[in-house]
Amino acid sequence: DVQLQASGGGLVQAGGSLRLSCAASGFTFDRYAISWFRQAPGKEREGVSCISSSDGTIYYVDSVKGRFTISRDNAKNTVYLQMNNLKPEDTAVYYCAARFYWCSGSMDYWGNGTQVTVSS
Repeated sequence: DVQLQASGGGLVQAGGSLRLSCAASGFTFDRYAISWFRQAPGKEREGVSCISSSDGTIYYVDSVKGRFTISRDNAKNTVYLQMNNLKPEDTAVYYCAARFYWCSGSMDYWGNGTQVTVSS
C-alpha cells in the first residue's frame, strides 16, 4: 500500500522554526516529485514547495521563499520541509503529496496532514 506520512507539526511562536517530514512507502520514491501543500481554515489549498525526482529542481511559493527549505533523502524515502522565521499566516494543515517525476500536474498520492500553528 502507498503511504505518505507527514509529521513534525506543532505550535510555535512567530519567528520560530519547525521541520516537517514526509515519510513514503509503497512506491518507487526516487521516481516521484514530492510536494508540500497547506490549507488554512476557510481558505483554498495552496502549493507551498516541490522537489522534483530527477535533477532536484525546487519550487517555492513566493510567500515562503527565503524562509522554507525543501530537501529529500532518497535513502530514507523522506522529504523534509524546514520552516524558519514562521509567521502567523503560515498556520495551516500541511500535506505532502507525490507525483510521478515532475512537480507540475495532478498529484498521484496524498498523505495525511500535520497541523502547524504559529502564534503571534
